[in-house]
Amino acid sequence: MKHPVVLKASQLILAGDVKGAETALANIADSEGDDALVEILNDVAPKDLLAIMRGFDGSKQTVVNMLVTPEQFARAVILEVRYRDQTHAALHGMMNAVLYRDEEMTAEYLEAIGEIEGGYEVLANYFGERDDELLAFAMSGVFSEEFDAEYGHESKSISWLNEKIEEIDEALHEGNSITGSRPKVPRSEIADHDWMETAWVLRYELSDIFEQIVIILRDRLLRRVEVLEDDEAVASKPKPGPAAAADDEESAL
Repeated sequence: MKHPVVLKASQLILAGDVKGAETALANIADSEGDDALVEILNDVAPKDLLAIMRGFDGSKQTVVNMLVTPEQFARAVILEVRYRDQTHAALHGMMNAVLYRDEEMTAEYLEAIGEIEGGYEVLANYFGERDDELLAFAMSGVFSEEFDAEYGHESKSISWLNEKIEEIDEALHEGNSITGSRPKVPRSEIADHDWMETAWVLRYELSDIFEQIVIILRDRLLRRVEVLEDDEAVASKPKPGPAAAADDEESAL
């Protein structure tokens, strides 16, 4: 039988009172202990758990983020796609709040996400507009200091994108050139509790998952090329002149 607070939290979320739902759950930790809340979170619908966690980040911590288990977190976070947030800013902040509440558990949370269906896409989305920088790290093992999101892949030419795809393919087919190399920089040097540290943990502690993220980003580049090529084909297609248009109209009569 579900705890009454589970139904209460769900009703509050449905009514738009996410803060009230978080407070109701937090009160359980205060009155019955952290272990009781962890058990109750198993019965909270992943979509409700996600709704609560999305409202908090490192600057606004919640007891739910502090106690959610890797498995509970993974089940909830894969539903982020439903919000259709193109920048994935809420996903980024929410994940950081959980991933770095305890550095020793960062890899465990990332692994739980990677092991669930849709998890690779979530992890790729977490990096948002940093995909260019992440791929550079995958290829070189270092983070470039020169990065401007305004000049991301959306502004790149077809030739540049194809060169990047070829570079990634070559690295992926060179055995363990991406996932098996030793760190060129220690984690302590990039311990920002943000995307760079997450990328480092994925590459050097969860290499199989990191490789899948690289493949997803590579496929996104390919889709970008296909869109650009289609646009060029449409733009280069000759438009019928007035005479041709008149002939078409006569033949249609």
